[in-house]
Amino acid sequence: MAEFTSSHYDVVIVGAGMVGGATACLLAQSEHKAAEKLKIALIESRAPQAFDPSQFDPRVAALTENTRMLLQRCGVWEAICAKRATPYQAMQVWDAEGTGRISFDCRQVHQPNLGHIVEVSAINSSLMDRLQQLSNIDLYCPAVVNNYTAEEDSVILDLGSGAHISTNLLIAADGANSSIRQQFQFATRQWDYGQQAIVTTITTQQSNQQTAWQRFMPSGPLALLPLTDNKDELHRCSIVWSQDSAEAERLMALSDRDFCQQLSTASEHCLGEVLQTDKRHTFPLRQCHAIDYVKPRVALVGDAAHSIHPLAGQGVNLGFADAQVLAEELSRARARDVDLGDLAVLKRYQRRRKPDNLAAMATMEGFKRLFGAENLGLRLMRNYGMSAVNQFTPLKNQLIKKAMGL
Repeated sequence: MAEFTSSHYDVVIVGAGMVGGATACLLAQSEHKAAEKLKIALIESRAPQAFDPSQFDPRVAALTENTRMLLQRCGVWEAICAKRATPYQAMQVWDAEGTGRISFDCRQVHQPNLGHIVEVSAINSSLMDRLQQLSNIDLYCPAVVNNYTAEEDSVILDLGSGAHISTNLLIAADGANSSIRQQFQFATRQWDYGQQAIVTTITTQQSNQQTAWQRFMPSGPLALLPLTDNKDELHRCSIVWSQDSAEAERLMALSDRDFCQQLSTASEHCLGEVLQTDKRHTFPLRQCHAIDYVKPRVALVGDAAHSIHPLAGQGVNLGFADAQVLAEELSRARARDVDLGDLAVLKRYQRRRKPDNLAAMATMEGFKRLFGAENLGLRLMRNYGMSAVNQFTPLKNQLIKKAMGL
């Protein structure tokens, strides 16, 4: 990517992952007056990576309908589908410690699907292509920021290249270990679950039926998310298997054959035998939430503001919702000729997003504790509850719509 001379920007976004890239697209395409567009800089430390159709990215996102529409507004959804995106039409959720089960089907709410499973590299590469088409975005990639200096009317960034840029508003989209969040001393509440998630792509004996499968075990949930291969066959799945750290290390040390056997057992052979696994990866499970998402001239989005247990795959959808709301509030401020870095503007974004994010985090924490409990009474209660919800169609349909973001 080209390096730019020292300059001032309306907005600087640090982090060109899914949420940062989407935020940049939404802001770049917003207009207040004829031919007047925001001047945006997007800074990313890693060189862009092309999508490789010959292999599956172990990192996938379960995108809701709301997120799909947002990506369409960004101008990238068609490009993502041209790479690889798998709609899933049903979901099967069951309790390993009993008979409780809930089945969701898109036909119950008259929708073509419940969402899409998409590889992260397909989303990122499509966003990067789109970002390079937008003339009002300067893309610094790869580039690092050595220092941030907060002034009354701007934030100054010293880049590793020696360039200095300033901005009215700095947006941190630099992930769960956000250096901006740390440097600007945002207080957080966080804890470590003492668990790791194993992620990889597997080949199964039976078709995935375009269905997402999730089995809840005391040690953690196992999710099998459907993928479509290049021959349009349905024998591939992405897995997210949450386990206590010691058990995760044991599973990672197994041969591919032994791992497939244990995964077949853990999934109760819902797709027959697991025949093959790609390279396995792990990441630690932690929860972190910034007490405030904003300070004067600084806003946190996505994992920089909140990271949750991947139990329901909702983290990235929460981040995309952050991007949408922040873009809306900045567009509203600009229409009134209000400084984009004004704390009152940024607090409106926080007020709109924080309740939803906290509710999602509380729900995931509640699910984890409920299904991790070995108390017989709680086990009976959760199994009865799942069965009752499964039979009560109006409530189940509301849950489906909520999960789809409708």
